[in-house]
Amino acid sequence: MFNRKKSLILLFCLAHMTALAQQKAVFILLDGIPADVIETVNTPALDEIARHGGYTRAYAGGEKGGYTETPTVSAPGYMNMITATWSHKHQVRDNAVKNPDYHYWNIFRVAKNVNPDLHTAVFSTWEDNRTKLIGEGKPEAGGTLLDYWFDGFEHDTVRFPHRPDRKFIFEIDEHVSKEAARYIAETGPDLSWVYLEFTDDIGHKFGDGHEMEDAVKKADNQVKRIWDAIKEREKQTGENWMVVITTDHGRDPGDGKSHGKQSERERTTWIVTNSKRLNPRFANRPAIVDIMPSVLRHMDLEIPPPVKSEMDGVAFIEDVSVDNLNVQADKNQLNIRWNAIIETGELEIYVATTNHFKNGGIDRYDKIATVAVSDGHCQVRVPGKSEFYKVLVKAPYNWVNRWVK
Repeated sequence: MFNRKKSLILLFCLAHMTALAQQKAVFILLDGIPADVIETVNTPALDEIARHGGYTRAYAGGEKGGYTETPTVSAPGYMNMITATWSHKHQVRDNAVKNPDYHYWNIFRVAKNVNPDLHTAVFSTWEDNRTKLIGEGKPEAGGTLLDYWFDGFEHDTVRFPHRPDRKFIFEIDEHVSKEAARYIAETGPDLSWVYLEFTDDIGHKFGDGHEMEDAVKKADNQVKRIWDAIKEREKQTGENWMVVITTDHGRDPGDGKSHGKQSERERTTWIVTNSKRLNPRFANRPAIVDIMPSVLRHMDLEIPPPVKSEMDGVAFIEDVSVDNLNVQADKNQLNIRWNAIIETGELEIYVATTNHFKNGGIDRYDKIATVAVSDGHCQVRVPGKSEFYKVLVKAPYNWVNRWVK
C-alpha cells in the first residue's frame, strides 16, 4: 500500500511537470514600427495571430516627465521588455549599453532560476541583445547561459556585405527568422526571443512612406514563418504556445526618420498576442514592461519575491488586482492611487527608503497600511522624513512597485 501510494504521488508529480513543460512562449520584437503604421499596412500574419488573442496599442518611454521616463531608443526598449523595469532601474539609456544594472533580472535568468531544465533560445539581428542586455554568461548577470543562440551576423561582412541601402539587414532578418522557424519546429524551446531590425533601418533612411510600409510587410512574412512553425508544433505535440509580438518605440511625428524623445507618436507602440486569457489590462494601454510578467505567467513560473518586488510591469493575462499605481509625496505623507481591476480582497502597502537592491543588497520594506483593493486610493503617513521612497503594493493577484521623491 505504501509503495502504491508513493507510485501515485510520483506519477502525479511527473504529470504535473509534463503539463508545465507544455507551456511555451516566444516573444518577437519588430524594431521601430509606430502604431499608426502597423494599423494601416496589410499584415495578414499579425492579423491572424490577433484573431486568436488580441491587438492593442501600448506604450514605451515610461512616465513622461516622471521618475520612470525612459528614452524611446532601441536598447532601453529591449531592456524594458526583458526585465519588466524602466531605465531608472536597469540603467540602459542608449544603444551603447555601457553599464547595465543586472540586479534587475531578465526573463531568461528568472526562467532558468525557477527551472534550470527549461530550454531557452535567442534569434537576433543584433548580437548585443544577448551579450550586453541579457549579459549571457557574465557573473554579474547571474552567469545565465542560453541553450541556443543564433546571432552576430551583422559582423559577417563577407556573407552579408554592408551596403548603403541597408538591404543586408533585411537579409540577416531573413536568415534569423528562417532559423527561428526551423529550430522552433524541430526543437520547441520553452522560451525564445526573436529580434528583427530592418523596419527601424528603413525608418531612419526613408521615414514614413511606401519604403517603410514595404519593410513592415516583409517583417510580417518573417513572423508568418515562425507562426506557421508554432501552429505545426501545437498540432503535432499538443504544446500550448504563447506568442507576443511588439515594437520598442514609435517614430517622430515629423517625417518619421528619428525617435528617442517623448512625443506621443514616439511613445505609442503596440502588442499582438495569440493568448486567449487576456485581462482588462491588455485593453487599457499596457506597457512594454508588461510583456515579461505576462509570458512568465503563461509558463507558470513564479518570479522570486525579491525580483518581483522591484518589477514595474503588470501581467496582461489571467487575474490581476491593480494597475496604474501612482504615488505622490507631500512631506512625510504619501498619496497613493491605483486602478482596481479585480476589487476583491485587501491591498498591503510597504515602503522602503533605501535602494540597496541596485547593488545586490536587500531593502527593508515596512508595512504601513492595509486597505481594500476597491478603495482605489489612500493617504498614509510614513515614519520620519526621507527624500526617497520605494512603494510596494501587494494585492491578491499581483504586486506593483513605484519610486517617488
